[in-house]
Amino acid sequence: MRIYLACTVRGDRAGILAGRAIAERLRQHGHEVLTTHLLADDVEAAESKMSEDAVYRRDLDWLAQCDVLVAEASGSSYGVGFEVGYVLGRARYTRQRVVLLYDATRRHAISRLISGNCDEACTKFAYTSIDDLTAFIDRHFQAAHV
Repeated sequence: MRIYLACTVRGDRAGILAGRAIAERLRQHGHEVLTTHLLADDVEAAESKMSEDAVYRRDLDWLAQCDVLVAEASGSSYGVGFEVGYVLGRARYTRQRVVLLYDATRRHAISRLISGNCDEACTKFAYTSIDDLTAFIDRHFQAAHV
């Protein structure tokens, strides 16, 4: 499966360790993660080498190609919200799915559009630890029944 992993780049990177664990586990299950470069410590410097237009076009292309968007949504990010809305807005026609993941201890800081998302094309999970998170990934992506 082709997976677009969404995570905060310019905002609160509180979920970066979780994002790295998600990407690693997805790769272990044989999935292609299109956006692993977003997990690097120097992602802002690397992304700034591209024009904003180029980043936008590249990311929309990846969003169109992915089977599933997995969003680590523990940090505040307009970009992650845009990506989630973009895929959910098209899901009825594309059959793409969204998986929203966030740290349960940060629920007070998570947008209610994330924690309250009840769209039929969306699965959400509030994790309590990295082990909890990877167990969820194992259950939902090992058999690719997202």
